[in-house]
Amino acid sequence: QVQLVESGGGLVQAGGSLRLSCAYSGSTFRLPMGWYRQVPGKQRELVAVISRSRSGSTNYADSVKGRFTISSDNARTVYLQMNSLKPEDTAVYYCAAGSWGTTDWVNNPKPDYWGQGTQVTVSS
Repeated sequence: QVQLVESGGGLVQAGGSLRLSCAYSGSTFRLPMGWYRQVPGKQRELVAVISRSRSGSTNYADSVKGRFTISSDNARTVYLQMNSLKPEDTAVYYCAAGSWGTTDWVNNPKPDYWGQGTQVTVSS
């Protein structure tokens, strides 16, 4: 069973930076991964995804383009570097992963696994 564990959330002032990490266990494959976020009363929304194939293709929500960067190591960890944070970035951030062999992850991600979430709070 694949398990995802996030870390790195916290409280930061507007304009600041945070780096989230997510490591998974339970699979020896390089799973496609991504980050989502959710605020109370709203649907969970995609933040960024990465294919983790040789191309390392990525995709971002328009609201974070140019400020957030998703990356991964050569094993089982994905990162989300968040710069120039805004109060509207406040949310619970969830790490997500797809199953091995998932197609078109970057353009049409359908996560099969979720982390427990980590709170990011940006004060104004």
